[in-house]
Amino acid sequence: MTTAWSAAPDAPIPAVLARGRGHRFVLYGDACSGVPGAPHEQTFARVNATLRRLRPAPEFILFPGDEIIGLSGDPDTLRRQWRHFLDHEMAWLDRAATPIFHSTGNHTAHDRMSEAVFREVLAMPRNGPPGQEGLAYVVRRGDLVMVVVHTLWSGLGGEGHVETDWLRRTLAAHDDARHKLVIGHHPVFPVNGFAGAYQRQIGPEHAEPFWTILVEAGVLAYLCSHILAFDVQVHRGVLQITSAGAGTAHRMPEGVEYLHLVQAALDDQGLRYQVIDSDGQVRETLTWPVALPAADRWTRLAPGDQPALAAGPASAERTLALRFSGIAAPERTAAPQTLFAAREPSALPALWIGLRGATQRLTVFMRPEPGRSPHLWLGPTVVPGQHFDIEMLVHAGMGPGGVLWRDAARGVWSSLAGASAWGAERLPWPPRWIVGHGGDPQDEPFAGTMRTVSAVMV
Repeated sequence: MTTAWSAAPDAPIPAVLARGRGHRFVLYGDACSGVPGAPHEQTFARVNATLRRLRPAPEFILFPGDEIIGLSGDPDTLRRQWRHFLDHEMAWLDRAATPIFHSTGNHTAHDRMSEAVFREVLAMPRNGPPGQEGLAYVVRRGDLVMVVVHTLWSGLGGEGHVETDWLRRTLAAHDDARHKLVIGHHPVFPVNGFAGAYQRQIGPEHAEPFWTILVEAGVLAYLCSHILAFDVQVHRGVLQITSAGAGTAHRMPEGVEYLHLVQAALDDQGLRYQVIDSDGQVRETLTWPVALPAADRWTRLAPGDQPALAAGPASAERTLALRFSGIAAPERTAAPQTLFAAREPSALPALWIGLRGATQRLTVFMRPEPGRSPHLWLGPTVVPGQHFDIEMLVHAGMGPGGVLWRDAARGVWSSLAGASAWGAERLPWPPRWIVGHGGDPQDEPFAGTMRTVSAVMV
């Protein structure tokens, strides 16, 4: 995590603005509040105090679920919590000037009764699929379409279940929109290693078709919450942005996650955001898509040991892009094969990229602290004996989702799978780079034929 900028207490916080025509908004979720005097009321108030310091204010707010603690079988209890949330905790917000769009969550719409209360209290648009009016809906704001999905519909099975036919038709009907966002409560892909079908993620029978719809429709990002963290990752070119830091502080991993909101801007060049904590500090930033330099600005790396293109501490502004092309090793090659390593002399690599196992799977290790076990990221496999041409990013501004790969011919980024809550932001860039082996020529050498390795720091 990087601190890009911080404000004095109560000082205005400059918002990220659209570069020309565009949209400016705030994303935050999982306050789990609505009870007077409860601890979450206080933490949610701190995040709202930060939001109110944004200048200019957001044009709209997205809240992907769990506004109230909910999880009650008594509808009157839910109504009281909603009324406290709307009439007291959010009384500062002029919802006519700055609309707030809510999605359902496991605390707020966990059965048919609570779904009915959600509809009644929030009165979201009723243009969703049959049976989900007011729970799933679509909003069009000029060249932006936002589709809100219900990821725990009682009519399909409850938590982790989401309807996809209406989503497909709705995105097709708004194909002319320049910007497309989909908003829901549950992530599709694990966050910080927290995995579990239905309880922590959308169920597997829905997840693959759901994500394919987003990819084929040209959706920029799926915005969700549920896991108490901030996280960004990309799969098949579509971002998954998880923001669940609006108030449930007591269950956040200490020293890793923090109360926060995400302030973002959309324009013709893409998405920019800043993640701001409850003290007004900007903790993480991103500009997406990543703009890579032209090929003539890349440095071709020779096999063996060489000085690094850059060394020193990581920062969001320091991203390593690599390209590997060659012929994969023959079948039954299972030993680790080094493509690239970055290390201090006489130390284990702080960063190791290579192929492992009989499937020759792309693997990344990061070891930011000597004497500690490395963390692992897994990518695709290569075909034994066949040509491969892979580009990679090690992006220090994207946390654990910032280890990315793409087929150089296709140009679609995906994050590698991992179980870490941190990424390259903790990585010290060592002064030596090694291509084709791990440090000693006999140490985990690449067993195929390397054609080119090139790199650029951006």
